[in-house]
Amino acid sequence: MKSLFARTVFFGTLAFFVVFFLWPLWVTLETAVLDPKGQITLAYLAEVFINPLYREGLTNSFLIAVWTTLGCISLAMPLALLYTGYRFPGREAFHALALSPLMLPPFVGALGVQMILGRHGSLNSLLDSLGLIASDAPPDWLGQGRLLGIVVMNILHLYPILYINLSNTLSKLDPALEEAASSLGAGPWRRFLRITLPLTLPGLFAGASITFIWAFTELGVPLIFDFERVTSVQIFNSIRDLSGNPFPYALVLVLLLVTTLLFVISRLFFKGDQSEGGGRAVRGRILKVPDRLASSGITGIFLLITLLALGPHLGVLLLALGRDWYGTFLPASLTLEHFRAALGNDLTLPSIANSLRYAGASTFLDLVLGSAVAWVLVRSQIRGRSLLDGLVMLPLSVPGIVLAFGYLALSREGKPLDFLVSDGDPFLLMVVAYAMRRLPYVVRAMSAGLMQISPVLEEAAENLGASPRRTFMRVTLPLALPSLVAGGVLAFAFAMLEVSDSMILAQRTIHFPITKAIYTLAGTIGEGPALAAALGVWAMAFLMTLLIGLGLLLGRKFASLLR
Repeated sequence: MKSLFARTVFFGTLAFFVVFFLWPLWVTLETAVLDPKGQITLAYLAEVFINPLYREGLTNSFLIAVWTTLGCISLAMPLALLYTGYRFPGREAFHALALSPLMLPPFVGALGVQMILGRHGSLNSLLDSLGLIASDAPPDWLGQGRLLGIVVMNILHLYPILYINLSNTLSKLDPALEEAASSLGAGPWRRFLRITLPLTLPGLFAGASITFIWAFTELGVPLIFDFERVTSVQIFNSIRDLSGNPFPYALVLVLLLVTTLLFVISRLFFKGDQSEGGGRAVRGRILKVPDRLASSGITGIFLLITLLALGPHLGVLLLALGRDWYGTFLPASLTLEHFRAALGNDLTLPSIANSLRYAGASTFLDLVLGSAVAWVLVRSQIRGRSLLDGLVMLPLSVPGIVLAFGYLALSREGKPLDFLVSDGDPFLLMVVAYAMRRLPYVVRAMSAGLMQISPVLEEAAENLGASPRRTFMRVTLPLALPSLVAGGVLAFAFAMLEVSDSMILAQRTIHFPITKAIYTLAGTIGEGPALAAALGVWAMAFLMTLLIGLGLLLGRKFASLLR
């Protein structure tokens, strides 16, 4: 019975991924490398690199990704080393606050960054009032073309991913290795370069890969900054011209090749975890207690970076609360009218309802499929489990814009998946897209929960006559329920604020989810940006509530879901 269920789940999941993951990717590949006669050609890919417009977009995307990754490393590495090495005031509080940038979609935070760092933003207004800059020629902190602003926004949003990976990796290292090196005369810098850094490379590369892929394919922030010379925006702008135009598919294929290359490299060079090098701790790490001055300095570093990371949040909040905020350090006056107007707007209430529908249905699908897959991975012995494990984790390595583009191509009228868009309503399409992107969270959380449950309990129930189904419902599920709920909450929260799928797949106003409604309002003349910011604050409060609840439910295990 168990074997039959395991095989059913295996082949069912395989079919699901073939249809809704591999097929959309194949359509993109096929259109990008086949000419009208069906012959393989590299001309379309070559044109991407020959055409100066496409080449500039790829160059800018690459530069954004590189500088974002380097910036995240420069913030995350010192913080992780300080957190895992020292005891200082506010240590646990700052560790929890490190996740705060994830509570606001980056393209919403970009609205706040514009108000703070724009030519007539808060910073220049403050410097002007102090007589430090010329009023008629304020500096452009965001950089020509807003490239610098995009990098800054990405760094402030993504550094927690690297911080989580690095702090977890460093906490597992055996302190005896550094102590032995110290006893042999190695200084702190030499110990870091010769021992700590090599042993943390797996965690560093894992976090850096996610950061690079995210920044390389980021869509929302460049759109808000009105910066069209990046590949993701060029793909988004080409949606209206898909019929017979292979170049958007070639652009998507280039993105896919870059991310796949990073995924393969990480698999080849960092197959195991960092403990394989003998670095796994055999005893607990003893935190150093610095003197009062050094302790205050460490606290100050965490406080400064936390305030910088929360800067976009503050900018969005002030934009939502402010009235007549232009050319001044703070808004001229404050009002709650934007929050009421945001909820009463004809666009926002339907978008909230749409997001709840899409995210709710996709989370239910993830819970059902994810719990079954996790059971097969942890409890069964069927062949192909490693294939299934790798397959369900693949969506983490494929940019959302790539999958969304494939879905869009397959769901147009007359195409094989057009049944997912019934009478123009993309409900089923959005559910599948959201579910595919968030399934790894549920599988990972449920797998961790099952690993903590002794199979002896299930065997005892079966020995007493309980069927496998009754054993799962009465024994396994109740014990693993906290982990399943954690994965479901995380999947639901990030599905509610999904950007790529929402921006590409929802074409009509009545079907907009909340993120596309925010983007639409941000481009509206008048109070549109303030209403978008207010709606972003509502979304931020919603996600903050879910993440705080999830953190209370899981405690220290919460960070493992984001690695």
